[in-house]
Amino acid sequence: MSLTAHRTREAVAPPRAVAVGVPRLLYVPAAIGLGLMTLPVLALVARADWPGIPAAVTSPEALSALGLSLRTALAATALCLLLGVPLAVVLARASSRIANLVRAVVTLPLVLPPTVGGIALLYLLGRRGLMGEQLDLMFGVRIPFTTTAVVIAQAFVALPFLVIAVEGALRSAGDGYEVAAATLGAGRWTVLRRVTLPLVGPGLVSGTVLCFARALGEFGATALFAGNTAGVTRTMPLSIYTAFNGAGVSQDSAVALSLLLVAVAVVILVLVRAWRPGERA
Repeated sequence: MSLTAHRTREAVAPPRAVAVGVPRLLYVPAAIGLGLMTLPVLALVARADWPGIPAAVTSPEALSALGLSLRTALAATALCLLLGVPLAVVLARASSRIANLVRAVVTLPLVLPPTVGGIALLYLLGRRGLMGEQLDLMFGVRIPFTTTAVVIAQAFVALPFLVIAVEGALRSAGDGYEVAAATLGAGRWTVLRRVTLPLVGPGLVSGTVLCFARALGEFGATALFAGNTAGVTRTMPLSIYTAFNGAGVSQDSAVALSLLLVAVAVVILVLVRAWRPGERA
């Protein structure tokens, strides 16, 4: 082989992949950050009275709180789907300044302290609230400190998770297939049902699961807006708080219910990862 041919082959050969290492100094704060997230859970596991966990989880108080949490979280998730998917579609396809403002308002519950959300809901739907007073006078409807209030509080804090997930999936998918379907004569509802929603299926499922998880773990807004009545508004987080403060059930029940919520969170994270595009094995 001539020297010219050899040089030509070297010139056209693809460059070798070079592994980019991580600076070793970063491992120290990374390890501390990992410990900050895992050590509290490990401490909870170490504190648990494992022989007594079945009895604590199956006690009447625990079962009542668990059943109420599951029912209200499912209802809140259904409400978020009913309202959040249309909102996400509108935001994803809008480009005006108003849409940017609405997007900021939608994400506001993510940064608000939950107690602030509970106070806001009280001033909106309470007996002397902006809308609550009219509901009471005209229809005799009182929402605060009821199971309905639990659902509304959970939906308030969980809705942004669904909207952000679905809107992000819609923006990533683009509108090329929708334009093609419309060009072929499909109506708007047909495009939405047959093209748009199937395209964002994984994002919709991930957002729904995260929405349910957030609703299941809601505490602050529920405590202020719905109260802490056993069998009516005492969800699992409120039951844990009540048990930890020594009222109603023992602290062992608080630890057992906490571990149950941790287990639910782990399952939810596994489901979210399984539905994310590009992360399946």
